[in-house]
Amino acid sequence: MRIVLKSTLSEETTHKVMRVLARMLALAMMLAPTPGMRAQAADVIRLAVQKTGTFAWELATIREAGLDKEADLSLEVTELASPEAGKIALRAGNADIMLSDWLWVSRERALGAKLTFYPYSSALGAVMVPASSPIKTLADLRGRKLAVSGGPIDKSWLLLQARMKQDGIDLKSDATIVYGAPPLIAAKALEGEMDATLNFWNFCAQLEAKGFRRLAGIEEILPKLGVKGAVSAVGYVFDESWAASHRDAVARFLAMTRKAKQLLVTSDAAWDRIAPLTGATDPTMLKTYRDRYRDGIPRRTINDEEADARVLYRVLAEIGGRDLVGPAAELDPGTFYHAAPGD
Repeated sequence: MRIVLKSTLSEETTHKVMRVLARMLALAMMLAPTPGMRAQAADVIRLAVQKTGTFAWELATIREAGLDKEADLSLEVTELASPEAGKIALRAGNADIMLSDWLWVSRERALGAKLTFYPYSSALGAVMVPASSPIKTLADLRGRKLAVSGGPIDKSWLLLQARMKQDGIDLKSDATIVYGAPPLIAAKALEGEMDATLNFWNFCAQLEAKGFRRLAGIEEILPKLGVKGAVSAVGYVFDESWAASHRDAVARFLAMTRKAKQLLVTSDAAWDRIAPLTGATDPTMLKTYRDRYRDGIPRRTINDEEADARVLYRVLAEIGGRDLVGPAAELDPGTFYHAAPGD
């Protein structure tokens, strides 16, 4: 017996259904991966970020402008309370990138940890005095009370001492020195308890916005110590082997951060968007933050940065000793990250 199944659809309806099915099949073929191709997720980079630091400003700008998506990167951010916590996270393998200085990187390399550094900012601290202060030059600090942030082996403090010794002034004995945390020193300065303060650049910006005078920025004394230009004190720090196995992602990360910095250079509106993160209490303070941040954006080649860092390392090693630099008398050759040969 032969059974014939007949469609209940009209011929016109059947043609319409076939046309729809054909379109669906064509679309499926277009979306299907071809041999040798696969769908790829964005590369993940884990960042250890100090919650109140300027890196948070940059990351907010990156996300606001969609620069992370443009770079095909997924940024996983862990907010930490201090730079030391970031160092622990990096060394423990819980973060890929953090901010620190090349001095620490060189010291760690001498001790066996192959970290490497790429410039983030050359913004440095300054000696600040009240607007009405009779102190006019660094030599006038003799006999005065100077508050220093970061402790006895703070790099800016050591560089200031080295510069003053060239003029026969030993600030450690010729002035009254007190040490303290950066926020505390800034607060004490506003209360008039100090004749002068040496603090990190963002706290100096706060004082500047409140009418204090910059007696001297640390960047201004560096030429007397033998450097040829602005030296980035702070940079992105990551493991050398991780960078080697993620070279393309690192290149995209660095290009992305350069775009963010350029946006912060050219757009005041970008600063308005991150204003809550800066802690600025008024437009004057925000403008001071903006101007000082822009001044500190690196604009030199890696080779030039590294050459000047070598000069400063010798100065710091001489005055700070092993407590500061560890066992190495010279900057470790691999301290600065060269993204490509000849950088």
